[in-house]
Amino acid sequence: MAMKIRQRGWSVVRVEGLSMIPTLAPDERALVHWGAEVGLGDVVVARRMDRPELLLVKRLVRSEGDGWWLEGDNPGASDDSRAFGAVETDAVIGKVVARWAGWKFVRL
Repeated sequence: MAMKIRQRGWSVVRVEGLSMIPTLAPDERALVHWGAEVGLGDVVVARRMDRPELLLVKRLVRSEGDGWWLEGDNPGASDDSRAFGAVETDAVIGKVVARWAGWKFVRL
C-alpha cells in the first residue's frame, strides 16, 4: 500500500493482497480515517513492528497487553499477529471505515 501517512484526516488507500477477503479484495479502494479511535472488530491500518515501513490492513481481534492482536479475515493468506505477535497501540494509525463499491463508498 503506497501512501503518505497523515496523523489526522481522511484518505483513500488501495488494498494489496488476499488477507482481507471477503471484506476487502485486492486492488479495492478503502476510505481510511487517520487517527480515529478504534475498537475490537474494527478494520485498521497498522505499522508492522519489525518492519515499520510496511503498512497492514487487518482486523483488531483482541487487546494484548499494551497493544492489539491483528488478524486478516482470510487466515490462509494473512501475515498477521499469528506470525509476528501483537503490535503496540500506537502502531495502529487509522481505521478503515468504508470500501469503494463501484460508484459509492459502503460502510464496513
